[in-house]
Amino acid sequence: MANAIEVAEYILEKTGSMTAMKLQKLVYYSQAWHLVWMDKPLFKDKIEAWRNGPVIPILFELHQGNFKLDPGFFKNRLPQSNLNAPTKKSQDVIDRVINYYGAKDPHWLSQLAHMEDPWKTAHTHCPIVHKDQCIVEITPQSMKDYYSSL
Repeated sequence: MANAIEVAEYILEKTGSMTAMKLQKLVYYSQAWHLVWMDKPLFKDKIEAWRNGPVIPILFELHQGNFKLDPGFFKNRLPQSNLNAPTKKSQDVIDRVINYYGAKDPHWLSQLAHMEDPWKTAHTHCPIVHKDQCIVEITPQSMKDYYSSL
């Protein structure tokens, strides 16, 4: 099983530079569709329901303060780490997500996530004081249930 950092790096290598917001959404949708099509998570890292849509905190910690991310961004941040590419089957899922969502604007992706049940359900449980950076998890089960119904 890959981790979210490896998925993010794979997406950057495959597509080129993009905003951190867009990368967060592509990693989220990769997880969602992997749950549906492969019947298992792509990664175990937590996804939270933040104001601008789903956020993977471990990615945010690494890219915080950077608007645009280039291929190699995560490899350069974690030089001691051995980042591995996702499996071929997982790459196929990610590639399908890139083909469908990759040309979309990051704000469009954020608005799309806001209309979907996994984010809406989790975000309703966020305390008012923490609505910008909600720590309520979007569970893999809620993602699988919702996206498999589409």
